[in-house]
Amino acid sequence: MNLPDPVSAAESPRALAEVNRWLGGRTAGERIAWALQSLSGAHALSSSFGAQAAVSLHLVTQLQPDIPVILVDTGYLFRETHYFAGALRERLALNLKVYRPQRSAMWSEERVAGLRELGNDGIARYNHAHKVEPMQRALRELGVATWIAGVRRSQSRSRADLDFIELRDGRWKLHPIADWSDRDVWQYLQRFDLPYHPLWHEGYVSIGDTHSTGRWQPGMREEDTRFFGLRRECGLHASA
Repeated sequence: MNLPDPVSAAESPRALAEVNRWLGGRTAGERIAWALQSLSGAHALSSSFGAQAAVSLHLVTQLQPDIPVILVDTGYLFRETHYFAGALRERLALNLKVYRPQRSAMWSEERVAGLRELGNDGIARYNHAHKVEPMQRALRELGVATWIAGVRRSQSRSRADLDFIELRDGRWKLHPIADWSDRDVWQYLQRFDLPYHPLWHEGYVSIGDTHSTGRWQPGMREEDTRFFGLRRECGLHASA
């Protein structure tokens, strides 16, 4: 198998498109193996320990058991998310790196309670302080050259055109399960006896902070359950 050259891909949009086409013909495991082998520098996997997080955690750590796993603890995660992260950390022997917002930038509970009324601009400010800045700090402090994330095209309209690999802020960002469906996720979890997030069984299909995550209701899209239906992205994987 002729492996694509990441140096050429970094220098040419056309070459990068060719790499993405090549990755489209590979399995998720093969995509991860190629990245670990071909992309120089430190690698890391991010996880929100959301509904289906066990898939990416298992896929990646089977190939690099000691890879840093970055969790941004916003200060407003569900208690069940902390439990889930602890259980998966023990089961998969995760090299977990927890990052939190800077104390001076943290929003109070009173301010967070009015987040919906602040609209998109307010949500964006909250997300930058509690999610984006801690992640950027983690990537910088860990010297990450390749960031692996478990986002998928089917999760929202804003992710529909997601590439398998992109250059973002001077580093590689790999999405090895970008083309997976919910059925693919379910089959993988079943195959390896991996759990969903505990709140999945209570009707939560996309799980973030307590104040901006809702249960799925008939007629809703997955993305409608986050941020009061005003937006899908927090800024970690897309700007809107």
